[in-house]
Amino acid sequence: MSVKTLTDLPGLKEDNVQELEQIGISSVSELKDAVFDEVRVKEVIKNLSGVGPKTVESWKAVLTESAPVTKAAEPKKKEVEIVDEEVEIVESGGYVVKAKPELSDETAEALAKRAVISGRRPAFKRQEWFRYSKLGEKWRKPKGIHSKMKRRLKRRQPMVDIGFRGPVSVRGLHPSGFEEVLVHNVEGLENIDPKVQAVRIGGTVGTKKRIAIEDRAAELGIRVLNRMV
Repeated sequence: MSVKTLTDLPGLKEDNVQELEQIGISSVSELKDAVFDEVRVKEVIKNLSGVGPKTVESWKAVLTESAPVTKAAEPKKKEVEIVDEEVEIVESGGYVVKAKPELSDETAEALAKRAVISGRRPAFKRQEWFRYSKLGEKWRKPKGIHSKMKRRLKRRQPMVDIGFRGPVSVRGLHPSGFEEVLVHNVEGLENIDPKVQAVRIGGTVGTKKRIAIEDRAAELGIRVLNRMV
């Protein structure tokens, strides 16, 4: 598919063309540079009505197919950004290490112990889940004076027991060790302690507000557990 004008792209309307001009994009080549730039692609999604991450991904595919192939084209060199002259060199657009919590030795040991316990914990399913599909597999305590599962006879489904629980000190923590905090707007980030807390964006939050929350979290050094990218 050859793209000559902006309106040739799927999902891009005349109103979006005017919105693109307001942010300095008036041609197909300028839009191509923007959608392949991590910073500008957020600006495009934020300012264009009816355009989300999936639409932008489809544009990338179309623009990549329509790009002319030249034999004498030189390979593009990766730009290198020096973060710390004495410590490390990070390539632009490369992998960024996620923030880690500040954990005590006791907490780190308890998290490791919890991971081992979770790996060997059986799946607890309710009595006769295999016989009647309407029961489902969600755990329910077996009741009834004739229940063999309740009497813990051999070859019966394992029952929930206190011995299967993990350490109390790390109960409810994210596997990374962070304490999860649910946020729905930018204001919810102000009282977060980035050393021990991480945020999870609510499922009802829209794309543009998610971008604003992620950008603000990056400024504050807060880890977002469910980022879009």
